[in-house]
Amino acid sequence: MIIEIILVCLLAKLKRFQLHYLFRTWTFYPIILMQCVLLVFQMSIFMRSSLFIQFVPYTEMAMILSFLFAMIAFKLYRPAVIGSASILLGTLLNKLVIAQNGGKMPVYPTLSYLTGYITPQMLNSWDSLHILGGPGTKLWFLTDYIDYGYCILSLGDVFIHLFVCIMLYELIKAVNIHYGNLPDSPSR
Repeated sequence: MIIEIILVCLLAKLKRFQLHYLFRTWTFYPIILMQCVLLVFQMSIFMRSSLFIQFVPYTEMAMILSFLFAMIAFKLYRPAVIGSASILLGTLLNKLVIAQNGGKMPVYPTLSYLTGYITPQMLNSWDSLHILGGPGTKLWFLTDYIDYGYCILSLGDVFIHLFVCIMLYELIKAVNIHYGNLPDSPSR
């Protein structure tokens, strides 16, 4: 999520929004707290600790819920619906590829091997969902192949992460309107 958040912040800066307004609203702190938790999870994998692996299935829901307060406080209902549709599409794409590959999500690590984030042994021993992709993989273009070096995403995961991008951008816009006294213009 780090790269996506950086890109959203860069886009907001290009649109001349002030990011420091985020820290004026308490509704931003659950979001940043959840991002810190995800960072700890990813760092623990780099350190070869499987301690947090059992909690990974809950992180997606926790990330979504971290935006709940901001959504209500700033009335971000429309972006939440659009983001939720993106999550639904991403989930369906992931379930489709898992169903086509015998209940497993094939993974194609490239950069993660170089950074040391993952090894072939870790992939087979830490969870029962992911397997190393190969020539027999069906719908390979929907598998986990988008490798950042610290996580490997599928196209479905990208759609799921789009929720965070949409909600964060809209929150930045909303706090700029609220605290910066910007006019609510459709051009932004």
